[in-house]
Amino acid sequence: MGTALLEVKNLAVHFQIPGTAGETTGIAGGEPTGVIKAVDGVSFQVFPGETFGLVGESGCGKSVTALSLLKLLPTPPAVLAGGEVIYRPEKKQPGKDLWQLPHGDLIKLRGREISLIFQEPMTSLNPVMKIGRQIGEALRIHSPEKALPAKELRRQVLEMLARVGIHQPERAYEAYPHELSGGMRQRAMIAMALICRPKLVIADEPTTALDVTIQAQILELLKELQVSYNLSLLLITHNLGIIAETAHRVAVMYMGRIVELAPVKELFHNPLHPYTLGLLASIPRLDREEELRAIPGMIPDPLRLPAGCHFAPRCPRVMEVCHKEYPVSREAAPGHTVACWLQDK
Repeated sequence: MGTALLEVKNLAVHFQIPGTAGETTGIAGGEPTGVIKAVDGVSFQVFPGETFGLVGESGCGKSVTALSLLKLLPTPPAVLAGGEVIYRPEKKQPGKDLWQLPHGDLIKLRGREISLIFQEPMTSLNPVMKIGRQIGEALRIHSPEKALPAKELRRQVLEMLARVGIHQPERAYEAYPHELSGGMRQRAMIAMALICRPKLVIADEPTTALDVTIQAQILELLKELQVSYNLSLLLITHNLGIIAETAHRVAVMYMGRIVELAPVKELFHNPLHPYTLGLLASIPRLDREEELRAIPGMIPDPLRLPAGCHFAPRCPRVMEVCHKEYPVSREAAPGHTVACWLQDK
């Protein structure tokens, strides 16, 4: 597939959990009583022009992965425990580890080359700043010119608002976030992410708060803009239906680790990990009359993860070895890897 635009190697992000005074542990308030391994050795690649999906239940580490790529997590409590995030904007140039960049260089890269679309635009947009000014600020900061004329800045912002499907861009330009609908706010967030023509866009649950009709429009818009601007897209979601419609490859996460990674068609036609099978079985199907099958049990306490495979307590095909040792990720088919002891059978 050529050279990866983004390569994540053994990413590990932990959170230190402070205790409270009076606990039986005897640890004074403010002292760490445990570590949550929110992301624990995650590796994947995103190629130019590709949509790569990251899917899993809430709390599996998807959003932490997205925020940690650009070092947007507060440290502490987050700890960047290990790994590399290699970004290669040019094929012939050596990649650079984003975690090792000086802070000033990383700020210049955010928004200009790698952009992030957050989950909920109402909490991500500044409530006391007009939409046009917020989008224009990103363009002004990252403009190669020292001072972009106000008239030209307004023109480019209005052009981008129209490009993302806002029919009255002048009105939206002068509006505050609360004056727009949820779908309009999400389009404004997309406009802000694309205004500097980045090479990679990280979309963290971009349609979670939207109804089904608007969700479909936003997904169609993202696909259209990806082709128009030759974007690479890292799409994070819990919805396998969205992955089936938009992604080229997908990684399935559970408790901070990738348990299966494959091309989308391969994953849907030949899922191998019991967790992936459980997710697919829980999707409503019009061609079936059988009841939905939920995955039994609950996700384990992240402070007290079970020994061996983290999915073992919920797995219908659990074996003795599953409780003792975490399985190594193996290639079951070209481009299709899975971390499960069943692959040895």
